[in-house]
Amino acid sequence: MTLARHLIAAAAMLAGMHATAADIPLYPTGPAEDSAFIRFVNGGAEMLQVVAQKGQPPVKLDAAKPVSSFFPVGASKAIRGTLTSGARNLELAVQAKPGEFATVVVLPDGKGIKQVTVHDMPDDFNGLKASLAFFNLDAGCANATLRPQGRAADLFKDVTQGGLQRRSINPVKLAVQLVCGNANVGPALDLGELKAGERYSVLLLPTAAGPRLVAATDNLAR
Repeated sequence: MTLARHLIAAAAMLAGMHATAADIPLYPTGPAEDSAFIRFVNGGAEMLQVVAQKGQPPVKLDAAKPVSSFFPVGASKAIRGTLTSGARNLELAVQAKPGEFATVVVLPDGKGIKQVTVHDMPDDFNGLKASLAFFNLDAGCANATLRPQGRAADLFKDVTQGGLQRRSINPVKLAVQLVCGNANVGPALDLGELKAGERYSVLLLPTAAGPRLVAATDNLAR
């Protein structure tokens, strides 16, 4: 199925109650050889709309739900569309390799918006553990580090801006603390009870008020 059809389906679901969105966990053994996956993140304060083709219903992402599910797409083919945040528009252009998961983050850029794409090729699947990734999209956080709340040990350390780190962890209840320049920044983020065999993401986004952590379960849209 094409990205356009998946976006139409996703938009229809989002038009109803977010809680009824028909998402399924990522395939535990990995995607098909010729498939890739793409999701979108709203890193701004205004509603983000993603349109695969002109005239089609958009996927809408707001502050309450800034991260979409992953949409299966054809690998190694340029995916194009339009990103709209308020009155600002940007042409979408992204390409992913077979088996790759691409996260497209839309951020304010002066009077416009910009697209930052982070590519992830997960290879750490363990059905007995949870997989957690930390994405850093904030250039203002020096030596971006993530720690379990109340502990000194680092889950992720010195994640570069525009990059990510991923690791397997035990399926436990977890809250994480952002550390910038060796100082705690903001409140801890409660991830809840992590489940074995599931994949999760924590995204560090810049805001006018300072760094913001956003949590997401890496689900695949139907």
